Amino acid sequence: MSGTRQTGDEQTKLWNGLAGRAWVEEQELLDQLFKPFEELLAGAVSAGSGRQVLDVGCGTGSTTLAVARQLGAKGRCVGIDISEPMITAARARAEREGTPASFIRANAQDHAFEPESFDLLISRFGVMFFDDSVRAFANLRRAAKDGAESRFIAWRSPSENPFMTTAERAAAPLLPNLPVRQPDAPGQFAFADQRRVHRILEESGWAGIDIQPIDVACTLPEKELVRYLTRLGPLGLILQEADDRTRTQVIETVRAAFEPYVHGAEVRFTAACWMIGARALSMHLGRDKALR
Repeated sequence: MSGTRQTGDEQTKLWNGLAGRAWVEEQELLDQLFKPFEELLAGAVSAGSGRQVLDVGCGTGSTTLAVARQLGAKGRCVGIDISEPMITAARARAEREGTPASFIRANAQDHAFEPESFDLLISRFGVMFFDDSVRAFANLRRAAKDGAESRFIAWRSPSENPFMTTAERAAAPLLPNLPVRQPDAPGQFAFADQRRVHRILEESGWAGIDIQPIDVACTLPEKELVRYLTRLGPLGLILQEADDRTRTQVIETVRAAFEPYVHGAEVRFTAACWMIGARALSMHLGRDKALR
């Protein structure tokens, strides 16, 4: 993230440009890396149930498709994302495998969903990028039926996720223009503060808020590590514009910094996240509360 707060327009540009294309190109690697989270969310859906599910910030659609397969013909899963490249990839995946999931290319913060049309909202790392989180979750509340459940996974703090900041910390002395992440700004760690997340949900019409820490073991092949760290995140964006000499020096320095995570042919780390649950407060109760 940049040193200044990014606006919705900047998020749109980012995810429809270099970042979005990188996620599409690294789809298989990222799906493998985040498979445990996909399984946690898909496990919240009963097989064959008639649930209507919305996957917020669905990316290239892996979790949306997993849930759609779990639901079967009786249910429906819709993915929404701001990124045209990722939504295009998600639609192609659904068509290839014949899974009846559908996808919307739009910003969930202000998209005109059909009111009260979903009874479960899920997200695998897709809710931390809103320009106005209260507005976004209020809009999602309007899309949810009274009493609908939500189950979102978001990152905890950078200090609890050293793997995710190793590349930036190692590269910083070599790249003085490397953007500095800003607390609470749209981005990976925007939901690090549990109290802030609780406040956002409460102010936007959600109740029964339950925010629990989860620590999830993640792995990726060692042979993919350099590609991972040079294609994704803030460092990946900067390196795409770096000269060859700088790029080589940065890659050597950063790869060495990841050595503690390398175990033979595998890279291992623990992802420190929140599992965020809530229920959609009745619209009538919400109006009564507002009048008091």
